[in-house]
Amino acid sequence: MLSSLSSHEEEENPDHHNHPNPPRGFASSPGNHMRQLLISCAELISQSDFPAARRVVSLLSTTSSPYGDSTDRLIHQFSRALSIRLNRRRTFHNLISSSTATSSTSTPISNPTSIQSSYLSLNQITPFIRFSHLTANQAILDAIEGQSSIHILDFDTMQGVQWPPLMQAIAERSPNPPKIRITGTGHDFETLQRTGERLQKFAQSLGLNFFFHPLQIQDDPSSAAFHLPSSIILLPNETLAINCVLYLHKLLRDDSRDVRLFLRAIKAMNPKVVTVAEREANHNHPIFLQRFMEALEYYTAMFESLEATVPPNSQERLAVEQVWFGKEISNIVAAEGEERRERHERFESWVEIMRSSGFSNVPLSPFALSQAKLLLRLHYPSEGYQLQLMNDSFFLGWQNKTLFSVSSWQ
Repeated sequence: MLSSLSSHEEEENPDHHNHPNPPRGFASSPGNHMRQLLISCAELISQSDFPAARRVVSLLSTTSSPYGDSTDRLIHQFSRALSIRLNRRRTFHNLISSSTATSSTSTPISNPTSIQSSYLSLNQITPFIRFSHLTANQAILDAIEGQSSIHILDFDTMQGVQWPPLMQAIAERSPNPPKIRITGTGHDFETLQRTGERLQKFAQSLGLNFFFHPLQIQDDPSSAAFHLPSSIILLPNETLAINCVLYLHKLLRDDSRDVRLFLRAIKAMNPKVVTVAEREANHNHPIFLQRFMEALEYYTAMFESLEATVPPNSQERLAVEQVWFGKEISNIVAAEGEERRERHERFESWVEIMRSSGFSNVPLSPFALSQAKLLLRLHYPSEGYQLQLMNDSFFLGWQNKTLFSVSSWQ
């Protein structure tokens, strides 16, 4: 179950000096020492000892680097996020608009172009997004077998990189492929239009009867939950598939009410299949320190996987870590209330939410498992990546840490 969040912010108390100083003189590696300082800084913040926390974060900021090893780069991003949290407190009463508040917890390199570019790099240099797309696509292919017209409702389409492989698979499996219509949703209408144009050209090259409908939705879960059904054109002869890859967590707020309303709304559309992919982490904990520790463990595994599989001088890795992961880490660590959007939950929470919203788990096929294994073997041939099948769903992680889950529902 999801925990309720408290909107209460810790009050800064300059006269509070009852907490111990950060530990010194560790008989361990410099990386472990810096990591412990990072945790100590988070503990000081949770104890409202903000002056001491600022001294520690200042030390961390000057001694860590985005160009070192994985531990150094991780500490750099987390110390930066802690600094943003501390600075946000300092300027909180001077904020004059919600847009200013939002920018205070964003990454400096946060223009739409750099974010989109870093997402494409993430898709290339790590297997996690491609694994999610490939597995969701196979679940959709299995569900639409034999249908003459399909409609895919895709939430948070972005550049639409998930769909060319699906189109190619559809074109190759039948001499008379079905009509395909994708309703792509997002917050930027121009991006959606460009995505639709690219997909349309690709579909034409395959000889597919394809149509893309861009649908701009507000960055507001209640808007999506209450107004979505009237915004979607559903045709009686179409088989509907709904794709929620790394999307549902964005609808979470203080509780799961909004996401349940959303799921019940799409349940009423009677889809043949609903695909869900999410990060396997609890970054939605209401207590800051527990959320921080969970995020630190999760992104340690992500950074270590990049360290082991991507060249040290890779500009793509730098973009992924500084822009994409940096944006996520800053939001998890520095933001509170409505500003906090990266509210990832573990698979068992999504199972409870999906079932209570009227959905049943559909086992992913053995062929989907073979495809996922082939993806790892051909493109990411590191023994560190671990693929598991549990509860009829797939989980991909690094070493002993599970990082992503993909499941199918109806």
